[in-house]
This record gives sequence, C-alpha cells and structure tokens, in this order.
Amino acid sequence: MKKLITTFLVLFPCIVADAQYQAQIDSLILVSDTLSDDLDKAKNYRRLHELIMFTDPDLAREYAMKALNIATEKKDIRGIAAGYLQIGNYFVNRNENDSSTYYYHIALEKFKEAQSIRGQIFAIHSLADIERSKGNYDSAIALVNKNITLYENRDTLQSDLGEFNLIGAEYEVLGAIYMDQGHYRLALQETLKAARFFNEKKDKIREADALKQIGNIEYGLGNYQSSLNYCGEAYKIYGDFDDKVYQSYAANSAGLAAAELENYTLAKSYHEKAIALAREMNVKSSLSAALKDLGRVYIVQENYSEATKVLQESLQIAREIDVKLDIASALLELAVVDMKTNAQTKTLQKLNEVISITEPIGALYSTGIAYKYRSEIYQSLNNIDAALTDFKVYHDLNDSIYNEKKSQQIEELKTIYETEKKEAAIALQEIEIQTLNQEVEINKLRKQRYAGGMFSFIAVSVLLLFGFRQRMKKNRIEREKQEELLRQEIEFKKKELASQTLHLVQKKSFLQELKENLERIRNSPELFKIEFRRIVMLLKKEDSSNKDWEVFKSYFSEVHDNFDKKLMSAYPEISEKEIRMASFIKMKLTTKEIATMLNVLPDSVLKSKYRLKKKLNLDRETDLYQYLSAL
Repeated sequence: MKKLITTFLVLFPCIVADAQYQAQIDSLILVSDTLSDDLDKAKNYRRLHELIMFTDPDLAREYAMKALNIATEKKDIRGIAAGYLQIGNYFVNRNENDSSTYYYHIALEKFKEAQSIRGQIFAIHSLADIERSKGNYDSAIALVNKNITLYENRDTLQSDLGEFNLIGAEYEVLGAIYMDQGHYRLALQETLKAARFFNEKKDKIREADALKQIGNIEYGLGNYQSSLNYCGEAYKIYGDFDDKVYQSYAANSAGLAAAELENYTLAKSYHEKAIALAREMNVKSSLSAALKDLGRVYIVQENYSEATKVLQESLQIAREIDVKLDIASALLELAVVDMKTNAQTKTLQKLNEVISITEPIGALYSTGIAYKYRSEIYQSLNNIDAALTDFKVYHDLNDSIYNEKKSQQIEELKTIYETEKKEAAIALQEIEIQTLNQEVEINKLRKQRYAGGMFSFIAVSVLLLFGFRQRMKKNRIEREKQEELLRQEIEFKKKELASQTLHLVQKKSFLQELKENLERIRNSPELFKIEFRRIVMLLKKEDSSNKDWEVFKSYFSEVHDNFDKKLMSAYPEISEKEIRMASFIKMKLTTKEIATMLNVLPDSVLKSKYRLKKKLNLDRETDLYQYLSAL
C-alpha cells in the first residue's frame, strides 16, 4: 500500500507535512466552502480525501463522493476517473478486494476515455497489486507487463506522462510476485532493475524499498551475508529519511540474516532496534515478528527466561491483531523453550494449538515441525503409537514440501528458458529485418549506380557478403545459446536424480528396518522392551544411517567433483559427520532444512556449523558457504 499511495500523490499532488497536517485540512475545508468554481472545489475534495484516507476513511470516502458527483455533473472525464480511483482505494484499505476491483476497472476505462496514460498506469498497478494479494500471480504478472509496455511506448503515444516515470515500481512489484512464487532468481533479476532505476533517478527512499526486497530474496536463496548487507543499507537510508515504520522492517530482516551467520550479538542488536521502532510507531505486526525473532536468538543462547518473556509478548500481540501464522510461530518457539526445560505437558498443549491453527490454512512447514516435536514428546512419554503416527504425518508433510520446492525450481527454470527463448527470437527477428533493409538499400543502390559497372557490382557483392556473414554469426550465437540452455537443463536433471535417489534410499532403508523390528515384536511379545528401545533409536537415527550416507556421498561426489575427497585431502582430521554437514551447506540447504534432514533442532545445526568453521580454521568474517563452494 505504501507504493500505491505514493504513486497516487504523484498523480494528484498535495503537500503533507506532519507539522501542518491539521492546519492544511482546516484550510482546505474552509477554502472548499468559498470556491465558486465547481471543478476547483472537486479538486479540493480529492485532496481532503488523500489527507484523511487513513485517519478517517469513512469521511474521506464522503469527500471522494462529493468530488465524483461534481465531476459527473460537469462531465469532467478525468475527474470522474480520479473519483472512482479514490473509492477503489477506500475498499482496498478495508480489504474488500471485489469492490475495489470493480471501481478500479471503471477508473481504468474512464482514464482510457480521457486518454490519460498516467491514470491508466496507476489503475493497472492497483489491479495488479490486488491480483497478487489474492495469489493470482499469472494475472498480476500480465498486468505489470502491460504497464511496462505503456511506459516503453510512451514516446509513440500522445500521453500525459511528462516527467512521471515510475517504471521502477513495476519492476519492484514484479520481483515481489516472483518472490511470493519462490522464483528467487527471477525475483532478484527484476528487483535489481528497480534498484538501478531508482538509483539513477536519485530516489533514495524507493531505492531503499528495492534494497530491502533484494535482501529478503538473498535470504530466501541462503545468501545471508549479502542479505545482511542489503538490509543494513536499506535500514540506514530509511533512518536518513526518518521512515521509522520501514526502518523497523529492515532492521528485523537484517537481524534474521545475522542470526543465520551466527553473529548473535549483531542479530540481537538489530531485533532490539526493530522492536523499539515498532513500539514508537505502534506497528503491531512488525513488533510481533521482531519479538518472536529476538526470542529465537535467546533460545540459541540458552537464555530461556528472556526468550519466554519476549515470545509471550509476541504471542499476545499476534492474538490481538489475529494474524494466524504469527500466533502459530510464537507458540512454536514457546514450545521449543518448554522442550528445552522439560515442561512436556506445556509443550503438548502449545503444539496441539499450533497444529489446530496451521493445518486449516495450509502452512505446511509449521505444521510439519509441530508434528515432529509432538512425536518426540509422545516418545518420551512412552506413547509409542501416537509417536509413530505423528512421525509419519511429519514425513508426509516433509515430502510434500520437498516436492513443492522442486516443482517451483523446475517452473522457474522453464520460465527463464521461455523468457530467454523469446528474447532470442526477437533478436533474430530484428537481425532479419535489418538484413532485409540492407538488401532493399542494395537494390536501390544497384538501380541508381548500374552505369557504374564493375565498381557498383563489387560494392553490392561486398554488402551482400557482409549481410550473409552477419546472419551466419547471429545464427551461430543463437545456436550456442540454445546449446547452453540445454546443457543447464541436463545438469539440473542430473542433480535432481541424485537428490531423488537419496530420498528414496533413505525412506526404503528406514521402512525396511522398522518393519523387521515390528515383526520381531509380533512373533516374540517377550522381546517387546528390547525391540521397543531399538525402534526408538531407529526413529532418532533414521536420517543419519551410514548406508544412506554412503549412497548420498557417491551421488554428491558425482555432481560436485569429488568434494568429500578434496575436503579430506585439505583437512585430514575432518570427521564423516563434518563432511556431511559441509556437503549440506554446499548444497545451499538452510539451517531449518538441514535440521529436518538430520532430525535435530535448528540450534544443534548452528552449533555444528560453528564447530565446522573451527575445524576448517576459518575466522568469524569468512562465509562458510562461499569457502566450501570454492573448493
């Protein structure tokens, strides 16, 4: 919404300063009553709407309706379009997307009738944002691309754009859509375009928005140092402009990246800054998230009393604003504290509530973790049937997440491939047009200079040869590009095969051994106690089987050029467990994903990463992933 309102103020300018806020409202009301020109009066009403649309939305709507009625009476098409646009904004702020869509479509048609390209761009931008919020990503992308086309063709259109040029906002929203879809490479590509555009225009506050989004994308890609750098830069710019709300969001994102880098002092500092800013500006959603993330840092530091304090406040705020996923996230972290302090009954209560919240809304990751933790609690209480049931649900959900993630990666590759193929086709078409134009010019030259004899013939021949060679060169470049795309696709499938094979081997091995133990219990009930302990150990150690690890190593070595042998050669004292951890890190798995693979808590993975850095003699500033990738 920040982008939408800022764009609207560009469309219909008005100066809003905190010190003059109420004075300007009073002045506009007074002036409106004295104006004799109805169109000027309508303009004032629209400005009043802009000033109070957040503080008193119902009164703002009344002013918008007054302006619309005047514009309708005077047949002022632009005024009518602007009125419908403002009414659409009113319904957006009330989260009534169907009504807002209806009014935005009317505004769009009116702006077309008025031949206002500027108005069309804003109406389309607003519609794209609604489609994105509803999860209709294909529709949102189509609308954004329509706006980009309007910008690019502005010179051929008799438009009213003038200095109005916010194409960077379109690139940014396109990046946000791709990020929502999990297409991080495409998201990064579009958001970088936005950042470059805002940097060229010296629009620092919008550049900060793009930088923060890049930081979030880098976090999703597992590039935590890069994420920290971008979010930190955005945090500084927001501070320079006293934008405390978005400075709070940037601080919390930077804190998350710092925690993944195990720099808990810096992470704690950023989270505390985010909390202070959110409290000052009374932004409850940001405050709840920052408190929860600070609680996670306290858990890793084993400061459970402070963790409980901030997590309970986070939960209370999340319940006040009724954000289901935030409620579940706070409860899940509180359940971890209870597990750490052996409060099993409290843990079960919280996990049951998490599952009741996350299952209906389809939050697979949180639901899976809750089932996993609950399985461990049931196991400690000797409720084996319940433990096995929950463990199976956890594995099924984990499989679903795995398959969804792979589908997203494959879809992203397809999108990139199709995009590059279209760009190559357009480039080839342009070359062919250029060659045809050259041939036309050559024919003209031949007719005009026919009497020149041999000289003209040689000139024409040279030009034809040049055109032919150019076409051959471009065709060769296109063919090489297609071959490179095919090579990348084959490489991706090779890695996918290795990953899928490991997954199947692990599951088969686990199920086979579990079946054998259950058969022994059925045939010899007197062996129940012995075999029960063995089943419990099997559940704990399922993902760390030496046999599965050997299979994984063989595939991993094939894909990553004997990585384990290189590591052992450079560090002879490194253990198998440390090689396994290094392999997972090289695969760009996140801390949570590694924890899921090894069936341990995330803080155990963080400690293992720290020990691995010490074994490799790396200093604190060296990025572990980058170092392992260079081997």
